[in-house]
Amino acid sequence: MVAHLAETVPPPHRKRATALRLAGALHYGVLSGRAPDLAETYPQSGDIWDIQRVWKAAAEYLKRDIEHIKRFIASDPQTNETRRTIALLPGLLKIAESFNQPLHLLELGASAGLNQNLAVFNYTAGDWAREGQSDVHVSTEWRAPTLKSDLPLEVASRAACDLNPIDLSTQEARWRLKAYTWADQPERLARLDAAMALALETGVQVEKADAADWIERKLADRSKTGTTVVFHSVFLHYPPSEVRARIRGAIEAAGEQASMDAPLAWLCMEPDSVFAEDNPKLGVFQVRLQTWPGGEVQVLGYTDGHVTYFEGA
Repeated sequence: MVAHLAETVPPPHRKRATALRLAGALHYGVLSGRAPDLAETYPQSGDIWDIQRVWKAAAEYLKRDIEHIKRFIASDPQTNETRRTIALLPGLLKIAESFNQPLHLLELGASAGLNQNLAVFNYTAGDWAREGQSDVHVSTEWRAPTLKSDLPLEVASRAACDLNPIDLSTQEARWRLKAYTWADQPERLARLDAAMALALETGVQVEKADAADWIERKLADRSKTGTTVVFHSVFLHYPPSEVRARIRGAIEAAGEQASMDAPLAWLCMEPDSVFAEDNPKLGVFQVRLQTWPGGEVQVLGYTDGHVTYFEGA
């Protein structure tokens, strides 16, 4: 059955994350009510789950709803991991402290746009905490100096783009986004629910656009006052090399025009291999900040893809 499903996704299957797509399809069946028998075996049922029970129910569901599952796995998986914001927070606070101006946020590869609200999340890590104005709570293992977390963050504007943005106004889209957060991770599921509710409440919008086209346009028309912040997380290694070059070129060109009245910052969390020219740390993600005027680059720390820890550089 799994081999048959894999045929619906172009090879190589590992690169296309066929197993991830299939796991998401099963979880979607549970969340949407399409697979009630499978739902009874999942952790949220309250029972102690057993993989043999899960797989038996999953196999029956795969046979029964195969056409829907084929359609589901034909689409690229998407997540919108809000925990990554705690890795970006040190950079955002450093930007606010350095320039002391309202922030204009421009996010690339924003998915559903949940991280557009990062300034109002609640954060807890190590011996510091930051109280936000929302029900979204983010924490991690902190292996870095105590963060000066009480600095104000004034967001004057925000905008975001994605090639395939998720429209949270539909229940199907919310189920699909949640399907790629695994059922045995209740903390992530609760955080995602809170972040989706906040995004709907605040009217977050994500424009469907190519990232290079979008950032060139946005930077050409950026505000003449306040600090423009281009940010992204686990995005830059996906576009083709020519698109990455255009994005970087647009940011650097805009940086050359920056002033202390209208500074520019580029804040990101990406695989170390994206920026490290020699001996990149495999499986490690670099948190990097570059600011203009001046173009100073700072590596703020390192983490993993889901930010289960943050380690100072």
